[in-house]
Formats: sequence, structure tokens, C-alpha cells
Amino acid sequence: MTVLDDAERRRRLVTRHRLAPGGRCDDAPAIVESLVALHSSDPATVHLSAAVRMKRPAIGPVEGALYDDRTLVRHHAMRRTMWVMTPDTARSAHAATTVKIARSQRKRTLEALAGSDGVDDPETWLDVATAEVHDLLVREGALSAREVGVALPHLAIPIEFGSAANPATQNAHTKVLQGAGFDGVVVRTMPTGSWTSAEYRWSATDAWLDAPLVSDTSEADAAGELLGTWLPRFGPATETDIAWWFGWTKTLTRGALAATGAEPVVLESGAPAWVAPGDTGPTPDPGPTVRLLPGLDASAMGWKARDWYLDPGLLPRVVDRFGNIGPTILVDGRIEGGWAQRADGEIALDLPTTLDTERRNLLDEAVSEMVGILGDVVVRPRFPSPNQKELVA
Repeated sequence: MTVLDDAERRRRLVTRHRLAPGGRCDDAPAIVESLVALHSSDPATVHLSAAVRMKRPAIGPVEGALYDDRTLVRHHAMRRTMWVMTPDTARSAHAATTVKIARSQRKRTLEALAGSDGVDDPETWLDVATAEVHDLLVREGALSAREVGVALPHLAIPIEFGSAANPATQNAHTKVLQGAGFDGVVVRTMPTGSWTSAEYRWSATDAWLDAPLVSDTSEADAAGELLGTWLPRFGPATETDIAWWFGWTKTLTRGALAATGAEPVVLESGAPAWVAPGDTGPTPDPGPTVRLLPGLDASAMGWKARDWYLDPGLLPRVVDRFGNIGPTILVDGRIEGGWAQRADGEIALDLPTTLDTERRNLLDEAVSEMVGILGDVVVRPRFPSPNQKELVA
């Protein structure tokens, strides 16, 4: 059986994820497709992850793809995380991951509505409210949650979530919007503020994309489609990596592997792993590569087992207790440190490794490039790594 060592995996990461100079481009959807999807829990991640893979790094191409061309879309999917994907990928991800999440979300909302004044039949109330919100957005175009509440005040009733010891009150229309988002009825579109804002306007999906996200594809068939897209970009990956990344059960994971015809290989550690059919050949050396990756970058977050590209000794500095990776310095496919942006825009580095002259020069270029990308904007990661406080002091 073919053995794929750690060096080969790092060459694949750099090459296939468009981090090497020769692989960069200015086509935002092509960049996103190279990674299947970009994390969007932190809005800045999407733009910075794309920019560091561009020949001419900029924020504009992602905004154009999201809001003008609409060749990219935000949607909750794998692990109940917000992602930016192409609409085709979003359709596969919806059937393979989001439908199950939507059922759980609906159950929680119905339980909250059951204890609310004026809601005698939660199921009917929620279905009617969802239809009203959809019709409003078709008529009026993109609206913020606040604007939806003003337009449909009878939906803005307070409902309680959380435990009895720690209750949280929200207006029902916000939960209607969230649930409709999980159902693929509506999508988040332009932010209400700058590109770093996490507050979005909502649009009816069929109006925004001219096509639905929902399909008749079964969960199992969609899982095979989605894994077939992911494996050529992230393979080799273990069964555990795959189940974790997609949020799947072992049964669904194994069924998807069988559907794709995935080929077994062995990692340097001796662990069994999988690649796309025929994808066992060596990757040419892409040459020295140094990039500043934003927090939650898809290349840093792509696998559950990370020892082959992240030294366990560095992990306590760049990874929080939930497994979220902060802003990092990637050198030849290996995370060698972290970085942060200070209030005055200066980039501060946490780099315990000594780089040779060539890579140090590449790091200096990457820092200058990031300063240019950010301009006057100061980004604070929504999931800061442990070294952030020290770096921005």
C-alpha cells in the first residue's frame, strides 16, 4: 500500500490550496473551490483567506463574487458552522449536513414558541411566519433582521431560549430568519456594516440565486458528492479527519468513502488514510512558501489530527481550548508561529523558529502584503488564539 509521508502532505497543502506563488489567482470562486469552502464564522476570515491566495491581494473580488455575481453564497453547513461556498457546493452541503441541523434548530424554536403568549399552535405559527418572511424579502429585496421586525411587528414577539438557570430572550422573528436560513429558504447577503461585520441583510434564496439550495438529493448521495469534492483537495485524510470535518457519523463517513471509490493509503505515522481514486503520486516541490493565514483559515483547520503540520509544542499558543486556530504563519506547509494586528495596524509576530534568509525575506513580504490588504481596517479575531493578548500589548 502506498505510504504518503508528512513532507508529501505539506507539499499537497501548499500546492492544492493555492498558497505557493505559482498557484495563486484573482478568481475568488476558483480560490474557494480549491478549499471547498471558507470558514465564515468570523467574517474577516473569508476575505483574508482569499486575499492571501491572490496574485493581486484585495478585498474587492470576494465582495463582487458574493454580492454582485453571486457566484459565492453564505450558508450554515458542516459542524453547524457558517461557510462561504459556491452555490453548487452549498447544495451538496445542504443535503449532506444542513438538513439534519435544520431539524434540530426547528425543534428548539418550536419548544421556545410553545411557552410564548399568543402562540397556540407553534408548528403552524412557525410555518406561516417563515412564508411571510420569504414573501416580504421577495417583495422588498434584502433586509436586515431589524427591518424585518419593523415590517412584520406581529412576528417580533419575545421568546425564551436557554436553560432555566441561564435564560436568553430573543424576538421570534430573528429565530424565524435563522431557521429559514438553515432550511435554505433565505440566505445572508450584504453586511450591514463593513466587510468585517457579522450582521447581514437577508434575501429570499430563490430571488437572490435564481435557484433554490434545496434539492431532492438524499443525505447519503450528497455526502458522496461532497466528499468527492473534498478528498482531492485535503487527501490523504483519515476516517476520523473526515467524520470530524463534515460532522458525520462513522456510518455516513464510510458510506461516502465507498461512494467516491476512495483509495486507501498509509500515513508516515502508520495510520490508514484515504485519497481520491488514483491520487497516490508525488507532488512536485512548490518551492519556498511563506504566508500569513487568518484565524480559522481552511488550510489550518482542515484536519482533526494536525501533528504533521502543527508542532504540538506550538499548539497551546495558536489554538484555543475549542480547537479553533488563530492567525498563523505558514512556512512550506507547516505552521511555525502566529501573528496579530495591533491597534495602530502594525503586524506583530510570534515566531519561535529561526528562518533562513530566503524564507525570512518571504515572511517580510507576506507581512507587508497583509498590511496592504488590511489598510486602515483593524481586525480582531472572533476566536482569538492564546497568544493574541501578548502580541497586541
